[in-house]
Amino acid sequence: MATAATALALVSAPVAATAAGADQRAAAPATETSEMGGGSPILAVLAAVLVGVGIYIAVDGDDDDPISV
Repeated sequence: MATAATALALVSAPVAATAAGADQRAAAPATETSEMGGGSPILAVLAAVLVGVGIYIAVDGDDDDPISV
């Protein structure tokens, strides 16, 4: 009987704590915007150029003969 009561207490304690604390926490409204947000158009252009160069290198018909004899 004691083991069953202990198991019931262990199972019901987190549920009771969650239900009791649900109405005490509320989200605070944001007053300022983040300074880290947003991106630079220069970074977008640089990324596009790097992707283009990568595609060019991958598709390039590198038909060089091997140097080994």
